[in-house]
Amino acid sequence: MSDAELVRLANSGDESAFERIYLRHRDRVVRLARRFGATASDALDVMQDAFAYLFSKFPGFELRAKMTTFLYPVVRNLALERARRRGRTVPIAEADRPEPEAPPDSRAADGGEERERLADALGGLNEVEREVVHLRFTESMKLGEIASALGVPLGTVKSRLHSALARLRKALGADKHH
Repeated sequence: MSDAELVRLANSGDESAFERIYLRHRDRVVRLARRFGATASDALDVMQDAFAYLFSKFPGFELRAKMTTFLYPVVRNLALERARRRGRTVPIAEADRPEPEAPPDSRAADGGEERERLADALGGLNEVEREVVHLRFTESMKLGEIASALGVPLGTVKSRLHSALARLRKALGADKHH
């Protein structure tokens, strides 16, 4: 059942529909909160606050984009506010850096070096460029969804993504091949 169908059912009073929305999106909400500097326990609080906010919209909630697009700014703002109150922030590039893996064999070592190069290149982007790259390639959002999630015009998203990709190509030496 799609999120839109679950929202329709939740609007008609079906509590199990809201529960299904929660179960479908809770892990992503926690991961996103962690990316924006929330501690493990704060991420759980952010998740609770985000779904309480969503619940308060019912009945009458209209899902005009994907649920992930709706939740993104809610979670981002809650996590950043919580992190600010604690005096803790994590840059997006650091939060997106892959976790260390098991002892590498020669193939994994090569892949690890590539991931490290990519993480370093991402670290060279400014925060708004990193955020657009993250939403496009990690969260798999479409450009219109990114514009909606960030509350900016579509042209701004396109410009930020174009600039970010050009800087990444340059940092990774890909321009030499084009």
